[in-house]
Amino acid sequence: MVYFAQFYLDADAVAMVTASHNENGWTGVKMGIQKGLTHAPDEMKELKDITLNEKFISGSGNEKEIKNFQKIYKQDLIDKNKIIRKIKAVVACGNGTAGVFAPDILRGIGCEVIELDCNLDWTFPKYNPNPEDLEMLHAITKVVKEHNADIGFGFDGDGDRVGVIDNLGNEIFSDKIGLLIARNLSVSHKKAKFIVDVKSTGLYLNDKVLNENKCKTIYWKTGHSHIKRKVNKENALAGFEKSGHFFFNKPLGYGYDDGINSAIQVCHLLDNNTKKMNEIINELPKTFQSPTMAPFCKDEEKYEVVENIIKQIEKFKKAKIKIDNQEIREILTVNGIRFSFDDGSWGLIRASSNKPSLVVVTESPTSDDRKAKIFRFIDKILQQTGKIGDYDQKI
Repeated sequence: MVYFAQFYLDADAVAMVTASHNENGWTGVKMGIQKGLTHAPDEMKELKDITLNEKFISGSGNEKEIKNFQKIYKQDLIDKNKIIRKIKAVVACGNGTAGVFAPDILRGIGCEVIELDCNLDWTFPKYNPNPEDLEMLHAITKVVKEHNADIGFGFDGDGDRVGVIDNLGNEIFSDKIGLLIARNLSVSHKKAKFIVDVKSTGLYLNDKVLNENKCKTIYWKTGHSHIKRKVNKENALAGFEKSGHFFFNKPLGYGYDDGINSAIQVCHLLDNNTKKMNEIINELPKTFQSPTMAPFCKDEEKYEVVENIIKQIEKFKKAKIKIDNQEIREILTVNGIRFSFDDGSWGLIRASSNKPSLVVVTESPTSDDRKAKIFRFIDKILQQTGKIGDYDQKI
């Protein structure tokens, strides 16, 4: 709503108090000046310098309260996105701020909504509102099955991300949802560009539907500010981050990440189909994908650890050393290191943007065993550094 307000009110800047998906105690402020974009690391460094060195102008200003703006924001999304198919949707907000908006908006476009934890409660009595959190996903699964729903949506604490559960109660990783949305959009937006983060599935590159419609996919740095800026710079139609941040440029949106608009695009996907969600997802080639794993690593050490690992893996590639009987075919270092093999399998190691940890992801279109072997290779070289602690999630 804050991002939308900057466009609607033609404001010069935005500031929003938010904990994002982080636990209590990690609250911060998201800021931005250019419409639809938020401060990336360079802007934050500049702001830090201005603040600490008092390079600012002192003075007084004024404030103006805009009444009922919540209604204006809701109506903007509702009016543009009416659907025909009656979709029964579980809407889970984990007691976060999306509860004020998501049920009303999805009801407004034509969905039958089953609410789950949509009342505001900053103590988050059940679980942290995070669509990558398995506890939240399992809770949505239970209600989807109980109500025989068509889809389940889980929003994070500030409502800019969404997780999706299919009609059978299965979690769909956000990068796969992004690919399905991209496929749906490519039919009416041929030659479109899509931006995806380095944690995302390798299926985008060789997708038959995207290729038929002459669409291009660019892998870029993980982080909502990075993907958002890349979508803006490339004038891409949409951007998809595996964490659930989706960005839609005109005519679908204003370029920023809005989890409710993302859920709406999934509803359009269903609206354009006679098939159920599980049938649509089954049309994608099967891959074996790990959850996003976060081994502890001190903030002051994590970037150096990643740089050393990049050098190590580059040596592996140069020496043609095989991992599970395959050589590393390609290395991408726009954000940590993503290394891939001939069969389409890949692994990723990068430093977390906002916590003292690394980020590890693996995927294989070949087998679950191959995915696990790539993880074990990564885990071995990480443990050898002596700087890695426990994982948040393991495979």
